[in-house]
Amino acid sequence: MIDFRSDTVTRPTAGMLKAMQEAVVGDDVFGEDPTINELERLSAEMFNMEAGLFCPSGTMTNQIAIKCHTQPGDEVICEALSHVYLYEGGGIASNSGASVQLISGNFGRITADQVAAAVNNKEDVHRPLSRLVSLENTANRGGGTCYNFDDIQLIKEVCLNNNLSLHLDGARVFNAIVAKKEKPEQYGRVFDSVSVCLSKGLGAPVGSVLLGNKDFIKRARRIRKALGGGMRQAGYLAAGALYALKNQVDRLEQDHHHAALIVEALQKKDFVGTIPPVETNIVLFEVKGRFTPKSLVEALALKGILAIAMSPTQVRIVTHLDISESMVKQTIREIESL
Repeated sequence: MIDFRSDTVTRPTAGMLKAMQEAVVGDDVFGEDPTINELERLSAEMFNMEAGLFCPSGTMTNQIAIKCHTQPGDEVICEALSHVYLYEGGGIASNSGASVQLISGNFGRITADQVAAAVNNKEDVHRPLSRLVSLENTANRGGGTCYNFDDIQLIKEVCLNNNLSLHLDGARVFNAIVAKKEKPEQYGRVFDSVSVCLSKGLGAPVGSVLLGNKDFIKRARRIRKALGGGMRQAGYLAAGALYALKNQVDRLEQDHHHAALIVEALQKKDFVGTIPPVETNIVLFEVKGRFTPKSLVEALALKGILAIAMSPTQVRIVTHLDISESMVKQTIREIESL
């Protein structure tokens, strides 16, 4: 099967497995796992931030960050299709006791003007205190779209003017960095905290890193423990993530190229409607006419291709390191035959 359901389905490469097998480990809750310590140090250094914290998932790093930045009753501002709101089990409410101000953006991206308009009057006792803005880059439900960095900087100015913290859900931030020809340290200069997922496009089997200043990460470590995220000899996992950071970033451009080729084939089909701009490795397209998302996914599965119905009107295809050029060509042939 050619599996386009997500870039989380990848298997470790031979080099990654070797690095994991040879990892030197210790007890991370005691701060004694050298491989985790190296992963946290390297990640923070790449993003020009002071410290990092290795966690089992991007959901955990996002939820820890939100809890660090807010108090119960505060409000988080984010786009309406944000992962932190839609796909983290109501964690903002259950973990942080915070409310959410949703903004309807442009393919998952919001603007500085929209953020400014969403900030509550702190003198109005009827409204929660606006405390945190969370951005997602790339935007999953936006079809892998990327922010222009100038727009992020404008949002940062709004945050500074209103005493708001700024968090990045960087589930696929390296896809954005590669697509936009950016540098990770740009993000460290703007965001108060950054969640970097290592188990999506980068291909590590497990894990995300939360980045921030030393005091922030000290608080985050305590929250990770309370959430059950303190792992022991997890350096075996961190070794895979380290390998990914060192060896599997530049190759993301290949995933982007494969996604663009698939889009070209889809655009020619009468059952395909709107497709958000495809900048990275996600193709999110509207299904209409003779197919529904469910029936199209079923038809593709019969041809050995796995995709996912993301909504009542959309199907998602995600390219990744386990998708070869020959698989893309086969997929295009099967799409053309439908």
